Amino acid sequence: MVSAAEQLASNINLSSIAQAEDLKKRIWFTLVALIVYRIGTYIPIPMIDPASLKDIFNQNVGGILGMFDMFAGGALGRMTIFALNIMPYISASIIMQLLTVISPQLEQLKKEGESGRKKINQYARYGTVILATVQGYGVAVGIENMTSQGVSAVTNPGLYFRFITVITLVSGTLFLMWLGEQVTQRGIGNGISLIIFTGIVSQLPAALSTTFELGRTGALSTIFIIFLLIMSVSVIAFMVFIERAQRRILIQYPKRQTGSGGRMAESSHLPLKINTSGVIPPIFASSLLLLPVTFVSFNSGSGPEWLNTLSIFLSRGHPVYLSLYIGLIVFFAFFYTAIVFNPKDTAENLKKYGGFVPGIRPGENTANYLDFVLTRLTVVGALYLSAVCLLPELLISKYSVPFYFGGTSLLIVVSVTMDTVTQIQSYLLAHQYEGLIKKSNLRSRRR
Repeated sequence: MVSAAEQLASNINLSSIAQAEDLKKRIWFTLVALIVYRIGTYIPIPMIDPASLKDIFNQNVGGILGMFDMFAGGALGRMTIFALNIMPYISASIIMQLLTVISPQLEQLKKEGESGRKKINQYARYGTVILATVQGYGVAVGIENMTSQGVSAVTNPGLYFRFITVITLVSGTLFLMWLGEQVTQRGIGNGISLIIFTGIVSQLPAALSTTFELGRTGALSTIFIIFLLIMSVSVIAFMVFIERAQRRILIQYPKRQTGSGGRMAESSHLPLKINTSGVIPPIFASSLLLLPVTFVSFNSGSGPEWLNTLSIFLSRGHPVYLSLYIGLIVFFAFFYTAIVFNPKDTAENLKKYGGFVPGIRPGENTANYLDFVLTRLTVVGALYLSAVCLLPELLISKYSVPFYFGGTSLLIVVSVTMDTVTQIQSYLLAHQYEGLIKKSNLRSRRR
């Protein structure tokens, strides 16, 4: 039988959104915030030669700089105030989560609830300033060393340029961090994820146009382009299926007295997603890799020989780069799953309310069983994430496909879209339930 919630969800349409005033305000706030972000990706840093910089990035469009530029929504290629995007904040958040597991003091803060979480977030903000400063200085030095046909990308290199660039990039990152938090609180969806999502989506039309242009000139065959489009749709359908897939563990509760004098046992399900960690592992892996790779890419031409060798190892499609990328994805898949789901706490809560898994003793045995199931699911989820993220790397390195088909970018787009739609449905369901309650109250008063 279809539940009442499912019936309400099936009735959700655009007219329902028009009637939900609070939801409309949240959607408009989110759209305005994202428009502000996109405008900022076109405000350039002072003393940059745009023509020379464009030539340099056109030569590196398929490399690490192209990947970094994709996450920045084209802001790095134009060297704008949002060139670093939100990546320093993500890197700082990763470091804080790792330290929370290692440091007893931070772990105690985490257990304090909302106040502890605010302190940890504050530490992450301080870390963002430090990382953005280091990355900003690295970008400034790297741009000074970049030339196109003998023309420098910087019109007036020197200490003043580096100072202005660092201040501008750090300020841009902090503004995006604040903007993302505002979207999360006052808008719809996760603000940080939506900023990354917007940057990726803004690049897709140009990437598709480049692909079709390569097909027109004969660089890519028509059959290969059709194959890519069909595979893209298939990968999206597969990703939606995996993201919605769950392993439901039956939970039973003690029998309770019914109105007729009988006793009835209650049961429910504990849903465990195959990909519990969501899109976090690819984002974390990309963020951590981009930090050292950016410095290596900027300074490999003028640096020592070992730096040039390291640049080759960390280039797109190289086995060392792919191994590090996949290894980080697998690590963060298990790490983040362990953070968001604690089998011991879940088993204790079930025991507290009288729930149990049929055939499993409550308490420690239940915790071990949940951990066993979750580990197997995480293995499948990590393999799924690795396969999806490995696909674009192979296509770019082997077939020079000019857009990031399937991998991290598409995973972010699909996951963020599903999460945002789910939040919108939740708001609409709450609005419809409020309407039903008001109607029932009016009827009871009339009687």
